[in-house]
Amino acid sequence: MNDEPALSRPSSPERGDAARARLIEAAIKVFGLLGFEGASTRAVAKAAGVNLQAISYYFGGKDSLYLAVADHILERVAAYLGPTRDRVRARLVEARGGGPAIGAEEARELLTAILAAMAAVFVSKESESWARFMIREQMQPTEVFNRLYGALMGPMLEALRTLIGVILDEDPASERVRLRAVALIGGVLVFRVGHAVVVAQLGWDEAKPEHVAKVQAIVREIVDGIQPVKGRAK
Repeated sequence: MNDEPALSRPSSPERGDAARARLIEAAIKVFGLLGFEGASTRAVAKAAGVNLQAISYYFGGKDSLYLAVADHILERVAAYLGPTRDRVRARLVEARGGGPAIGAEEARELLTAILAAMAAVFVSKESESWARFMIREQMQPTEVFNRLYGALMGPMLEALRTLIGVILDEDPASERVRLRAVALIGGVLVFRVGHAVVVAQLGWDEAKPEHVAKVQAIVREIVDGIQPVKGRAK
């Protein structure tokens, strides 16, 4: 028999929203640390400081909570990347629709803008728990990986390889350009997933605005270093 007391309806929408938000934040940390299989709803409820039955009340169960966590992460990342992503996307659509073509110089500017925005995300303290969750989905993909890839990673990589293709004057669908796109993202992600290395090398235990600016400056240098290979067959 379930010995958990029944969950009463929140006395106000504000209290209900607060409880739901606490569950999301707790679930990001617990799922990130333990994975979907290792995390229990009881552990999530305890971390959130709510009744166990609150998970069923607000989300319907563990599976739905996990999906809600993925959607929350996508929303938070979009809050950082949205304006830059939308600007780049609009310019790419314009060029594909018969508007002015994107030249190498503009492609570098747009590519730098994307990667600099990503740097701001992954150097930030807020992204720490997101990164654990997303890394687990890379290592042990569930259906949530398709959600994250389709809404965030896939479109971002497509934009990157399109711009890299312009800079290198190569087919953006080629394996070489795809590799460059993945490597560029990896170079930014290391500031979060390789946090221990960053601390050991740079002493940046807590990222500050000046740290973000320095990473973004390095991003620009990396993009400026992308050059076509002379004599390379296309």
